[in-house]
Amino acid sequence: MERIFTIIASRTAIAAGQPTAFVLAVCVIAVWLVSGPIFDWSDTWQLAVNTGTTIATFLMVFLIQNSQNRDAAAIQAKLDELIRSVHDARNEFVGIEHLTDREIERIRAELEQEVATQMPGRRRHESINRMLNRR
Repeated sequence: MERIFTIIASRTAIAAGQPTAFVLAVCVIAVWLVSGPIFDWSDTWQLAVNTGTTIATFLMVFLIQNSQNRDAAAIQAKLDELIRSVHDARNEFVGIEHLTDREIERIRAELEQEVATQMPGRRRHESINRMLNRR
């Protein structure tokens, strides 16, 4: 069941992300708008598009979340492998994605402080400004 859902979710996410899907959605809305006068702008006419878009949105939320979860897990596994394979990397960083937001923020702040002390005279905001001004 999980494999089938993954296949369906992946294919649907790929299809929904194509320009053709966007054009199709715009065409559906255009047809709905053009049909307004035919149905005298009735409540049923409005309910039809509201119901359709709500159902589509509801289902897409689960597909998008599934794709994002899978992508994040794959990226995390790749990063963990890089950490494991680099001689000077600290292996204790493997698995920190399971920490709380506050714990991760504390680690990030400590890393920034460590980098600032390793490179005397260079501040984090100076490096960021230099990167932003490269354009």
